Amino acid sequence: MRRNGKSSTLLIVGVLCTLLVGSMAYVYTAPMFERVPPTISMEADIEWNLKEPIFATIKDNSGLRSFKATLRDGENSVVLDTKVFSVPQETVDLNLSFPKTGFGAGKKVFELSIEAQDASRWNFFEGNRAVVKSILKVDTKRPELAIINSSYKIMKGGVASVIFKAHDEAMKSLYIETSFGKKFYPTPFYKEGYYIALVAWPTQVNSFSASVVAQDRAGNVSRSNIPYFLQDRKYRLSTIALQDTFLDGKIADLIAEMAPERSTLSRLEKFKFVNETMREGNEAAILKATSVVPTSLIHEFTFKPFYPLRNGKVVASFGDHRFYEYDKQPVSESHHLGLDLASNAQAPMQTSNDGVVVFARENGIYGNNIIINHGLGVYSLYGHCSSYMVKEGDVVKAGDSIAKTGVTGLALGDHLHFGMYVQGVDVRPEEWMDAVWLKESIFSVIDAAKKTIDR
Repeated sequence: MRRNGKSSTLLIVGVLCTLLVGSMAYVYTAPMFERVPPTISMEADIEWNLKEPIFATIKDNSGLRSFKATLRDGENSVVLDTKVFSVPQETVDLNLSFPKTGFGAGKKVFELSIEAQDASRWNFFEGNRAVVKSILKVDTKRPELAIINSSYKIMKGGVASVIFKAHDEAMKSLYIETSFGKKFYPTPFYKEGYYIALVAWPTQVNSFSASVVAQDRAGNVSRSNIPYFLQDRKYRLSTIALQDTFLDGKIADLIAEMAPERSTLSRLEKFKFVNETMREGNEAAILKATSVVPTSLIHEFTFKPFYPLRNGKVVASFGDHRFYEYDKQPVSESHHLGLDLASNAQAPMQTSNDGVVVFARENGIYGNNIIINHGLGVYSLYGHCSSYMVKEGDVVKAGDSIAKTGVTGLALGDHLHFGMYVQGVDVRPEEWMDAVWLKESIFSVIDAAKKTIDR
């Protein structure tokens, strides 16, 4: 009998132990007993202008039960937001605004703490708790911004300069904002706190305006309009009848060489592919190569007029808007983004200014293509070259021969396609070939700005 009682006791103890282990295993593995505290996403150091809300995000897999956001000024505190959820929330986004009660008047530094508790049954049904704190530095002063000097005018398709002063100890971004969405970025100039930039008005944009915009880390913004006189210019519209000899010759050859997978297209489909799809890719490569702007301080920007091809004759103008027809039916269109110059076959071309070769390779409709960086966001482009005399990375000097003219790419006759770019925007090459324009629009602006800065 004693043995049976002892066996029963051991059996009961074993069952209880099994139940205890099972219960513990359940507690450790069941979702309702998860032990991961909520995650609170908020920057550790925040500069605040008191106008824009502070954003924070709280997440928890088991769901949030409650949160509280508290602002402290070192002496007093105020609750900015608090909530207890009847239904646990997996994600909560907070937009915290400064209280309108006169709290913390005159204080420049605050502490923001966010406390969150989840709906887990862990910790004796109290759940998991997380607290994150941030230091808020109040900055309500806008960046200092003033236009020092600028070009008097800008022509549609052309370029203008601007020199300005901008200062903020917490400067976040500085750029020239245009009416057509393009941002031009400045280069530090002459003395600390001063900047220079060239801006461009594309031929395909009807109206133009530009403003310098400075924003600090607290979100304070200063904006100053650049007072350019706008000079409109009409660019040529031309209708070109496509010939079978051209479609079955140059276009077919380009397809066979650069896009053989398109060889089954019809002759007009091939032309549209070359004139639109291939062109778009080629111009994207040019945009990438011509968009880099120097960030180191410069004291001067000297430039000579460009004469890339000795005795070159203009055979096609910049900015032409071309409409292509076949059997008097519209097929496609394009804009000519350079100046075509021709002299003798395989004539040598030179760069008129110092620079660095940033692009020297085949580029679709542009054929063998060279691009040179001359600083301040200014680039010169040479297309349809028959051969290269430079490679990417080469430093070139004014007067150096860089290539010879040719018929590579979408060129019917031997010539040079010469282009000028400012921060990725194609601009009138004629301006950069004009000593008077260079002096009035850039050099005189720089000289006058230096005198103002030195006062």
